[in-house]
Amino acid sequence: MNSLKQIMCTLGLLLCSADADNDRKPNFVFMMVDDLGIGDLGCYGNTTLGTPNIDRLALEGVKLTQHIAAATLCTPSRAAFLTGRYPIRSGMAGHGHLGVYLFTASSGGLPREEITFARVAKEKGYATSIIGKWHLGLNCEDNADHCHHPTAHGFDHFYGSIMTNLRDCQTEHGSVFHGVHAHIPYKALSFGPITLALLHILGVITVPRKVVFGLLALVGFVVSIFWLMLYTFANLNCFLMRGDEIVEQPFASENLTQKMTNEAIEFLERNSEKTFLLFFSFIQVHTALFASPPFRGRSQHGIYGDAVMEVDWSVGQIMKTLERLKLKENTLVYLTSDQGPHLEEISIHGEVHRGCSGIYKAGKSTNWEGGIRVPGILHWPGVVPAGKVIDEPTSNMDLFPTVLKLVGASVPSDRDIDGHDLLPLLQGQVEHSEHEFMFHYCNAHLNAVRWHPSGSSAIWKAFFFTPIFYPENSSACFHTHLCFCNEPFIIRHDPPLLYDLSRDPSESTPLTPDTDPKFYSVLEAIRAAVSHHTQSLKPVPAQISPQHLVWKPWLQPCCSSLSQLCKCERDHQIGQARHEKL
Repeated sequence: MNSLKQIMCTLGLLLCSADADNDRKPNFVFMMVDDLGIGDLGCYGNTTLGTPNIDRLALEGVKLTQHIAAATLCTPSRAAFLTGRYPIRSGMAGHGHLGVYLFTASSGGLPREEITFARVAKEKGYATSIIGKWHLGLNCEDNADHCHHPTAHGFDHFYGSIMTNLRDCQTEHGSVFHGVHAHIPYKALSFGPITLALLHILGVITVPRKVVFGLLALVGFVVSIFWLMLYTFANLNCFLMRGDEIVEQPFASENLTQKMTNEAIEFLERNSEKTFLLFFSFIQVHTALFASPPFRGRSQHGIYGDAVMEVDWSVGQIMKTLERLKLKENTLVYLTSDQGPHLEEISIHGEVHRGCSGIYKAGKSTNWEGGIRVPGILHWPGVVPAGKVIDEPTSNMDLFPTVLKLVGASVPSDRDIDGHDLLPLLQGQVEHSEHEFMFHYCNAHLNAVRWHPSGSSAIWKAFFFTPIFYPENSSACFHTHLCFCNEPFIIRHDPPLLYDLSRDPSESTPLTPDTDPKFYSVLEAIRAAVSHHTQSLKPVPAQISPQHLVWKPWLQPCCSSLSQLCKCERDHQIGQARHEKL
């Protein structure tokens, strides 16, 4: 009897899916929270932080418990999400210590040649919008070409920040460059010219006076530029745009999430009679942390918990709007995080500003499970079953082919797509994920590989190198604020460290040939997969390289003038954020 009911239920879901496809294509609302830990949500086991709206979304939809971010940092993870491809394929993976953009006047960004799900949806007649964080570049040749702007990648509407929310964006939160000045060799820089001058005076050597003064002037210029950059960082990098126009420079974090929620609601109301795709890319809970006045002091976890509660409120407002507009039944809603929590975040006052990885090891910037295993919730009444939990490997890259299938487009055949359509797994048409192997990169370096053999419950994971934690007994890199991917900050492993996540999800004890007889055969299969994967990679221009990361004055967006420090307030929402009774 139960088997018959299950078959009928599955048939019903398939028929609903077919009706939705034949009648009207579905809408999409994708919500990505910045640096949210999988252990921060009630539906993933947190008992001390209230997230009722997100928990309800999971209760009424499908919860993925092995949902994997394609990268450990913001910029590459978001590139993978939009394109369905590992960031290494698009050039959106760094080769040095830095793996993200720090300046709006950098020239790197998501290449125009990349196809995003927004571009495909737009070509199929969808209204498309991104609200919140972009962090995938802006300009190439001048400060108005907007070659990497969201509108160049298929989004009709944009309201948000080109960059990310950094400490410098708020007063009394310190700087993202905190500690950098301590490592600048001021003495060494000045020692050379001064020594030359003394030797010249003593007659030991003869040095033209112009050379000495030129070197001193150069040192002074470099140091002055650095301090000027720190002083003006917020004005030059922390601004809001609506479309192509800067509307607030620098932005004020007060009520920022509420303003963006209002913008999302307005977009839904404007486009309720047509098909739409909304990507709500939260600026929270990345530091510098903030929460609107109604949420301050409400959680047990300080300002971080307050920010998570405000995100949950925003999710509730979006869902209420879909229900009010009678769009809930025909909208696929997806909620996730771009990577794990930033565990090294301690404020300049010593306050803990980090999230929770739950039972998983480490966090953001690492490929330990705590850095890449993120929330994954999908909600679509009548099409996606309610209350279902799936423990198969899935990826944030899977949304790309899923969207393409639902809008009636074909997956591009001229490039490798690493994501897989999620619907068969969500609806129970298949029991196992199509991700047999998943490749975990630390910037452009292959760091680890996950293998879920067909017909097996095992989930093997091999690490070729791991970060050196500091302090030694921690699971974070407090000495560098993030874990890096290069020597001298890593330890290489030969043979690789091997874990079976099905038995050891916390990655506490690596396997050995003595503890598991399959040790060498598993590593052999993983090495064969790496060889095949590596052969599929094609050379592409590196977008996160020194020449594309450096600040270029001619690319600097400015809504007034440099003499006014680029200040302006043109946003119609300033001071007009709507407050619901909480």
